[in-house]
Amino acid sequence: MFAKPQAQHQWLDQLLGDWNIQHHCQMPDGTKSKTHGSMTCRSLGGMWLICESEGGSPDGEAWSSIMTVGFDASLGRFVGTFVASMISNIWHYQGDLDDSQSRLPLECEGPKFDGVGTCPYRDTIEIVDANRWLFTSEFQTEQGQWVKFLDGMHARLQAASNS
Repeated sequence: MFAKPQAQHQWLDQLLGDWNIQHHCQMPDGTKSKTHGSMTCRSLGGMWLICESEGGSPDGEAWSSIMTVGFDASLGRFVGTFVASMISNIWHYQGDLDDSQSRLPLECEGPKFDGVGTCPYRDTIEIVDANRWLFTSEFQTEQGQWVKFLDGMHARLQAASNS
């Protein structure tokens, strides 16, 4: 019954640790904002990446979120969820590593920004180097175009030196 971590689970290990986050957001109505936050990513038995984030909006309102990502061997795909304090829905992810093995696009369905109906979304984890990764969020228009509305650079917090 106990599954063993596979190479795909181990790919997620590069996200383990503590991170500073800088988000840049541009909503469909043209509104732009920047937020800062922190994230801690831990492993659940080598099978799941659990990322807990918190920060503040430009107007000082606090936010927090939890993202899970794992690899479902029976589906042969990465799967996960995303929930946040500022939204009432849960996002269910599925995705595959790209050919470069540095980008993991996670696709889901969610409410449109205007509140009428749903549309496809794509959140992508892109490894920049051992100490940085980029998280981007996009939605797909009815014409099939992908529109980026958020990017968040994650910078690893360095361990304190023993001095």
